[in-house]
Order: sequence, then C-alpha cells, then structure tokens
Amino acid sequence: MHDKSYDIVIIGGGATGSGIALDATLRGFKCLLLEKNDFAEGTSSRSTKLVHGGVRYLEAAVKTLDKSQYDLVKEGLKERYRILHNAPHLAHSITLVTPLYKWYEIPYIYAGLFLYDLISGKKSLGRTGIVGKKQIMDIFPAVKKDGLKGGVRYFDGAFNDARMALALLQSAKEKGCIVRNYSEVTNFKYIDQKISGVVIKDKTSEEVYTVNTKFVINATGIFCDSIRKMDDESVHNIVEPSSGIHIVLDKKFLPNNEGLMIPKTQDGRVLFMLPWMGKCLVGTTDEESHPQEHPKADVRDIEYLLRHMRKYFSIDIKESDILSSWCGLRPLVSLKHTDDTKGLVREHYIEQSKSNLISIAGGKWTSYRKMAEDTVDILQKIFDDTKLHNCCTKNYILLGSRINTEHIKEKLDKLELEEDLRTHLIQTYGSQSLVIVDFIQKFGKEKIHKNYPVLKAEIYYGVKHEFVKNPLDFLVRRVGLGLIDLNATKESLYGVALVLKECFGWSDEVYDLKSKEALKLLNDGI
Repeated sequence: MHDKSYDIVIIGGGATGSGIALDATLRGFKCLLLEKNDFAEGTSSRSTKLVHGGVRYLEAAVKTLDKSQYDLVKEGLKERYRILHNAPHLAHSITLVTPLYKWYEIPYIYAGLFLYDLISGKKSLGRTGIVGKKQIMDIFPAVKKDGLKGGVRYFDGAFNDARMALALLQSAKEKGCIVRNYSEVTNFKYIDQKISGVVIKDKTSEEVYTVNTKFVINATGIFCDSIRKMDDESVHNIVEPSSGIHIVLDKKFLPNNEGLMIPKTQDGRVLFMLPWMGKCLVGTTDEESHPQEHPKADVRDIEYLLRHMRKYFSIDIKESDILSSWCGLRPLVSLKHTDDTKGLVREHYIEQSKSNLISIAGGKWTSYRKMAEDTVDILQKIFDDTKLHNCCTKNYILLGSRINTEHIKEKLDKLELEEDLRTHLIQTYGSQSLVIVDFIQKFGKEKIHKNYPVLKAEIYYGVKHEFVKNPLDFLVRRVGLGLIDLNATKESLYGVALVLKECFGWSDEVYDLKSKEALKLLNDGI
C-alpha cells in the first residue's frame, strides 16, 4: 500500500464516505478510503435509526408553496426505497403512531401524512390511517388518556446505521477498494499547487507514510472544515453541527413493534419512541452544538427527554431506567460566507477547492447514496475517461442481502441454534451469517454476556472480516450492545479484549491499556 497511487483518496468512513467508496469503485476508479477512528464511530452510528423522506420538509413545502422542499421530500422517499431494497437484512419498514390531543390536529396531520404516501407512489410502504382513542390505548397502554382524541398511523423506514456503513465498505472492498480504519490524514502533498498525495498516520502502529492520488474527497462530516483548512487556512466554515440526543429504555416502555412520533414538543422539536434491538429508543434532534470527537448526552439533554416522556405517558420514567444514552452530531450546511444557496435547498453541498480538494457537507443517512452519486459525477466529468462506468448504485444489492432469508434460516437450523441467536445473526449479518457458521464450529457457542445472544465466535469473525481492532469497535458498532445496555457492555469488555489480545498478540500491558481506554469511554458516555 505504501508505494501505490490512487485515482481517489476518500477521507471519512461514515455514511457519506462509505457511499462514495462504493459508487466510485463500481464506476472503475482506483480508491483508498481512510478513517482516523473506527468506521461509523461518530455521527453515522448515532442516528435515530430512521430512513425517511422528511415529513417536516413536506410541511414547509405546503405552507410556503416551496417546490424545492417538495422535490427534496420526493427524492428522499426514492432513496428510502432504495435502502430498503438494497440492504433488506439491515433496513425494514416501520409503523409510527402520532397520538393527538386536539380534534383539529387529526385531519391536519392525516392530510400531511396522506400526501407523504401519495408522493411515495409505488414505493409507498403502507397506507396512512386514522387511529381511534381505544386502539391507541390498546397499542400503547401507558400513553396519557386525558384529552386524547385519537391519532394517525403512517409508515416509514428503519435501519441499523453502523452496520449499513460496514456493508457499504465491505461491498466496496469486495470490488477492489482499499479500506483502512485508524488511519489519519495529517497533511497533503502538492505539485504545482494541486494536491498530489496525502500523509497518513497509522494510529495502531504509529507509522507515517504517504500515498499519491489524483483527487482527495473530504467526507468527514462535522470535521469537514478542519480538513478544508488543512488545505487552505483562509476558508470560512460551511458546517454547523446540530446534536441529536438519544436514550434507550427497557422494551416494557414500548411493548410492541410500532413506534410513536410526537410531531412538535414545546420548543418545536420532533420526538420519537421506536422499537430497536429489543429495546425502546427515545430520541430528538436539532440542538446547536460544536465539533467534538466523543459527544455525549449531558444531564440537561436527558432530563429534556424524560420530561417530555412524562408529559405524554402516565408512567414515571426515572433516570435509573436508562440503559444507555448517546449523542450524534449532524453536519448541517451553513453558507453564510458564500453566494451559493443551492446546497441549502438540496440539504448537502459540494465544493471544489483551487487545489482540487472535493468537500461534501450536510445531508442525512437517507440521502447518502444520492450524495455519493453527485460527488462522483463531478469527478467523472473531470477525469473524462471513457473506460469509467456510469453510477450503478441505485439497484446494487449490498453484501449480506444477496441470499434469501429463508435459505439462510434453513442452513442455520442445522446448527440447532437458539431462536434468539438465529434472529440476531440474520438481522446483524444477513447472508454473512453463513460465513460465521465456520467460526461457531471452530470457537463454539459461548456468549459474551448471559443476557444477549452475541457469541465469542463473532469477535473472531469481526477481526478477520469486519475491520475490528479495538473492543468498542465490536461491542458498540458491530453488534450494538454498547448502544442498548451500558452495564452489560462493561461486563463484557474484558472478555472481548481478551479475544482481541489473542488475535493481535497484544502484550499484557497493551491489553490492560486497551481495556482501560475502552472503559473510560464507556464511563464518560458512548
């Protein structure tokens, strides 16, 4: 790798960078993707787990007769369909119910969500309907009865965000993309004031080396401006981070497979309660923030969510009920210092510097594929190489979703695995479960924690096939345990680290250091 040259070096291993890596590699570009931490360690594993067209954009479009907002929703709904179609082992439809306490809200909300379905056309996930008070009480027994008039049920998408980024990277690697985590770009090399290479620090070995490249794509999310300023100190910021806070509660707080959506809290935010990985996920977005490596939900954020849950539910939810909490920072685009407002309409913005650094900022998980397509389109025009292919990601099935689920179940049934373990393997790995079978046969069926169907054998698989290098890579982003049960994650930590010690040949000192670093992150908040 040290002596190689690439057409494109992509900085950032989250949603946008992963999508670009797959798109560019499929078109025929020779690509290298670099991530300074673990893949999807930041914002891309800390979303609200929804794949959506943007109901709020639709409301804005109708109120202001803004066609650009309408087009944004229409495009988002197309991309929602593509995610569900291209990665069905990680994405699925979900029903959401909005309880309403004023009669006039029912036809208003219903009309908006009915239009949302209408725009979806043949890609609709289900028909919006009005739900009576009694039915809401049957579905959500804890919802407050006083003043409840009824509600509206609609359909959207849900997915496993961290695993989605991984599936994109595995699919890109399968086609020849070189993928490296814990590899930080520390500087650029130039020829005639054009970027000609990148200086990389391997954070595992501390080795520093340089690779040559024709173009660099900056897909670093909330850190977009720091990479832009590495190239040109005079540029103005184009990213304003917005935080999304989330807490996880026991399933008893949402004892069914439907979610709740509160369209407007007292300060105008949207509040979600969703079934996720056997738990109840509560989240909201749009609080101003600033770039940081390990953001966390502070006491005020958590109290905000608990206060609003008490407002809508008749049960007392205490801080001690929280199994885990996290904060994600969305890279919103701010073009205060430019004349280009098109990026604001499209929700993402692409910029080419004088030295040929391509930076992409903004967007959301649902639009990752379209963002990648727009970015690589720009590069393809510059390269003007007839050997390159056009974008082919619209219907590209990702690794893990290429074998029928029933066929996978049949093969797993022969192992006589417990039902919850089979479900975990299929929902986490899809058809790659069949690869894990070899690891189970070699390393056995020992669990990493008594309360969860996650096997020690999966750690060995993660090291060999999923770029796992540190304990939290596996615990938080590969199997999601850290996001749903912090205590269980801490109890599993040293056992996972012990397997990694074996795999990587760590000394006792390195094992102790890695374990303590991981524990500190868990104690500080995921």
